[in-house]
Amino acid sequence: MDVKMKNISKSEVLVLKDQVTYQQGQVVSKTLAQNDAVSITLFSFDKGEEISTHQSGGDAFVTCLDGVGKITIDGVDYLLHEGESIVMPAGHPHAVYGQEQFKMLLVVVF
Repeated sequence: MDVKMKNISKSEVLVLKDQVTYQQGQVVSKTLAQNDAVSITLFSFDKGEEISTHQSGGDAFVTCLDGVGKITIDGVDYLLHEGESIVMPAGHPHAVYGQEQFKMLLVVVF
């Protein structure tokens, strides 16, 4: 399977959190790769913005790049700070909320 990255510079050192911007009152997403096996997306959440409870067919690995995010898995809240990661297991209800302004890298493995 051929995975190609998109929407990001190649052969260049970059700061991942600078690749997606905050927008007032919005959740912004930028897809870097997507196929049947994996999805890689950058997100920014303005404070108070969220992705409501849902389930995924794959394990969703989240790394906080900036700010503070609240991750809810099976009704349990976890605060994620810069440099911290958590896995939201496949088939379990989860949600993401901008506790403060919050940027994350999401890698879903199907």
